[in-house]
Amino acid sequence: MRTPTAAAPGSRRTCAPPATASAGGPGSVWRSRWPTSGRVDWAVLDVARGPGVLPDPRCLEAAGRLRNGGVRVLGLLDLGHGTRPFGEIVRDARRFTEWYRTDGFYLRRCPGRYAALDGVRRLADALLALRQDARLVLEHGLHPDPGFAEIPGCQLVTFAGPWAEYRWSQAPEWTAEYPPERFCHLVHCLPRGHLEQALRTARWLGAGTVYFTDRTDRGDGGGPWEALPGYWDEFVSRIGTRVSE
Repeated sequence: MRTPTAAAPGSRRTCAPPATASAGGPGSVWRSRWPTSGRVDWAVLDVARGPGVLPDPRCLEAAGRLRNGGVRVLGLLDLGHGTRPFGEIVRDARRFTEWYRTDGFYLRRCPGRYAALDGVRRLADALLALRQDARLVLEHGLHPDPGFAEIPGCQLVTFAGPWAEYRWSQAPEWTAEYPPERFCHLVHCLPRGHLEQALRTARWLGAGTVYFTDRTDRGDGGGPWEALPGYWDEFVSRIGTRVSE
């Protein structure tokens, strides 16, 4: 397992809401207050489990507001653990780029096995061909084969789950070879009183981008990422600040 080290000089922590609700949906996180301090790295745009079949002006407007505030907007591409056809994914990526001017893509349910590495690498090349400076976030939800960390321009979501699991989680030794900015952790069911402990855990595990929420995974299609946490302002205010040892 990884041996914890101090953060590198000049490194910073950011947060990134995996906002899977539609930009125009009721109670959408896209209508909420967003800081412009650079503490929010990216947010995920999901129009209709992807870009939809027609452009939605409300989503374009919402995405523009975030970009103007310095937040990168990523289009949601569901890889279905490697079951979706390559052509469908690239088509959706092109729609996101043309309709919503997205800054990159969030690859949901990205496979992490070594056998899938070449396929994901090929997809990443195709996405970077659409936009050379695209931000690519691979949502594995757990630590994938180390080869995925070598894909250019990619950040890996190596944890996505409840606080009860996160507080005891560990990172493999190979993650120490990469900067914290390469890794993202998404944690739900986190009580307000454990925010500082969670931030300390993220630092310990080497994650430079985090998202914590007190929302729960209801199991009825309403996931924990569909609304901002009740302590959103406090959470964002802590991002980038030193967490006590």
